[in-house]
Amino acid sequence: MSIENFIAKRLMSKSSGSSLSRPFIRITTVAVALSLVIMIISIAVVTGFKKEISEKTIGFGSHIQILNYDGNRSYETQPISKNQDCLPKVKAINGIHHVQIFALKPGIIKTDTDIQGVVIKGIGPDFDWGFFKRSLVEGEVFELSDTVTTNKTLISKSLALLLRLKVGDKYAMFFVQNPPRQRLFTVSGIYDTKMSEFDKVFILGDIRHIQKLNDWKEDQISGFEILVDDFDNIEDMTLQVDDIAGLVFFEDGSRLKVQNIIEKYPTIFDWLGLQDINAIILIVIMVVVAGINMISGLLIIILERTKMIGVLKAMGAANPLIRRIFLIQSGIIVIRGLIFGNLIGLAICIIQKEFGIIKLDEASYYLSTVPIHLNVIHILLLNIGTFVVTIAMLVVPSMVISRISPEKTIKFD
Repeated sequence: MSIENFIAKRLMSKSSGSSLSRPFIRITTVAVALSLVIMIISIAVVTGFKKEISEKTIGFGSHIQILNYDGNRSYETQPISKNQDCLPKVKAINGIHHVQIFALKPGIIKTDTDIQGVVIKGIGPDFDWGFFKRSLVEGEVFELSDTVTTNKTLISKSLALLLRLKVGDKYAMFFVQNPPRQRLFTVSGIYDTKMSEFDKVFILGDIRHIQKLNDWKEDQISGFEILVDDFDNIEDMTLQVDDIAGLVFFEDGSRLKVQNIIEKYPTIFDWLGLQDINAIILIVIMVVVAGINMISGLLIIILERTKMIGVLKAMGAANPLIRRIFLIQSGIIVIRGLIFGNLIGLAICIIQKEFGIIKLDEASYYLSTVPIHLNVIHILLLNIGTFVVTIAMLVVPSMVISRISPEKTIKFD
């Protein structure tokens, strides 16, 4: 054990007794702990919020879509064939785990008492039900076949309340076209994602209905939905898919368009991006607060040990050695604060994640409780970053030791 470590640990053990610096060390430890608690909660809430909202948005539109490049931004889409030569190459891209067909068709639901405009999303047997099964509140998802058309549909809780529909109820849906057409559907299940702008619009049904309504052939669809393994790689995945599918031209001169969920709903993801800025600002403020408290604590410790510093200098100790003693002591204080901060911060996050104590306004935040997402890497980076930045901020204040004169401090009494 080096002389610096030995003296620093002796100072910490003496400080735990009755001394001038004892309350200030406790205050500094608490300040570091509280700063880390706030940082952990902030990053857990922001990442949880982004994760929940992103997953819900992706649940309605997938990560990437391949469509007809017709420039049409409405729900009346131009069809493409589901038998694309480029599809096997797209599926072979590393990072893509599922590709499914879909079709969209706007219409109007009319019951005996209510009327509402919606969009039916036609899906096939290859549809990934994972997201909607997690969001299901009543009933069940319906089975799809390549040969038999089903009239069962999945509607949202918002539409069910608005139209006074229950599981098993039948309802008529009208399609404004030439000539106008009508279909009779049955409510198979009710989902609730709390994303009102989607819940009030989309219902899920058999893609065969849309093909018949649009007079499409059996192999014609609105497009393909692609799900990727890692959302963080969505831009790279989009470029790879575009390099393959974006080069496809049809005989009539049209081509395929590749679009990811961020491009489709930029407002939502720009809003989520702002949450990162808020978290960064809060983390910076908390680190600065912890650093300032540590600076104050260090100066008080140095003032209390002025006589000891003079004795060490008289015995030949150099300024860098004495500075290291107090930096090591400060490091021990920071580590103690980080330990308590981790315990308290993680406990609060786990309690909120398991029990959802803090509630949110669903209409404003699309969630009923404050979301929590704990990432080990984020926690480690917060701890390492706080420790390194705080100790770095103490280097300059520790230089006050060089101004302490042995002659004056030893004869201080």
